[in-house]
Amino acid sequence: MGIVLGPNQYGKAENRVVRVYRDQPRHVVRDLNVSTALRGDFGDAHTTGDQAHILPTDTQKNTAFAFAKKHGVDEIEDYALVLGRHFLEVPVVTAAQIEVDEYAWERIDVAGQGHDHAFVRKGQELRTTLVIVESGAGEPRATVTSGVKDLVLLKTTGSEFRGFYIDEYTTLQPTDDRIMATSLTARWRYAHLEVEWTKAYDSIRSLVLERFATVYSLALQQTLYEIGRAVLTAHTEVMEMTLVAPNKHHFAVDLSPYGLDNPGEVFIAADRPYGLIQATVLRDDEGQQGSDG
Repeated sequence: MGIVLGPNQYGKAENRVVRVYRDQPRHVVRDLNVSTALRGDFGDAHTTGDQAHILPTDTQKNTAFAFAKKHGVDEIEDYALVLGRHFLEVPVVTAAQIEVDEYAWERIDVAGQGHDHAFVRKGQELRTTLVIVESGAGEPRATVTSGVKDLVLLKTTGSEFRGFYIDEYTTLQPTDDRIMATSLTARWRYAHLEVEWTKAYDSIRSLVLERFATVYSLALQQTLYEIGRAVLTAHTEVMEMTLVAPNKHHFAVDLSPYGLDNPGEVFIAADRPYGLIQATVLRDDEGQQGSDG
């Protein structure tokens, strides 16, 4: 039985690229975490150590910084597309994957006005994009999958969990009123590149929040499906949406030893272990294509 090299890629991970626009008195900050990865015929590098076709990961890092100046980062999707298309010019590279997370900053409020050049980090959520550019006949093909991660959500009621399967090891009690909380990661794949990226992102994020808040939840799974369904209904440019949601459990504390009632008012937030719910919502034709492929 022979031994061969399987799929492989290489790149530079987590380049912390901060771009400051300071051509006006009111500065703008774009704070990125950029990871690059190249695919192609790099067999010799693995099997013989020949690096003739290897673009150093250090060069990839340098390019990420240079392109932040040369092309700007007004939209992380456009920045990633330009970077990926550039790497396709390297001999034997057949695909480039560019992943960008963006950390949001907001202006510090001074006397009711946002300061021109002083900022505070906005929460812990990250705007993300994953761009893959591939060579082929004619123009390179590109796919864009954008999203948000570490979007921490909580609702204090409007959620239940009951009617589940019970076996001899089940101790969980059903409930018709519980806290539901998660740190959501959501990614959505666009059908094409003719998209106003920030406008689409803002609209989709608003839909995620609105559906989380207003759907009466029989389970976190149901909430995720309703979020995905709402996004695909409202945004025809989105082909599929994947949601990953750790269930951040909150358990009511027994206060009876202290002579106190606890009608759903005092909880312990348990960080682990946690349920992890994952789902992809997609259009019918996408599902058929996936099963045929």
